[in-house]
Amino acid sequence: MAKRFNEESPIGDVLKQFIQENKLQSGIDKIDVRDAWKNLMGNGVNNYTTEILLKGTTLYVALSSAVLREELSYGKEKIIKMINEELRKDVVTDLIFR
Repeated sequence: MAKRFNEESPIGDVLKQFIQENKLQSGIDKIDVRDAWKNLMGNGVNNYTTEILLKGTTLYVALSSAVLREELSYGKEKIIKMINEELRKDVVTDLIFR
């Protein structure tokens, strides 16, 4: 049976418990990674981004420009670090450009 909170429980604690009990964290991480990519990469890269998909800890990014894909592949580790810093936790461990 679910634990009942008293009237003084902060809404943040109630939401954390709800997310944990219903196993929603992976879905929230997928949305957060998409938002982080859009915020960090800016309009120039976002115009060529066709798909952003998080499977486990691997981020798949589909780009419509082969030149941009090659250029970004040189900075994979930096991009992973920036995304994880934006999310304040290690969600992405590998980055694959398509």
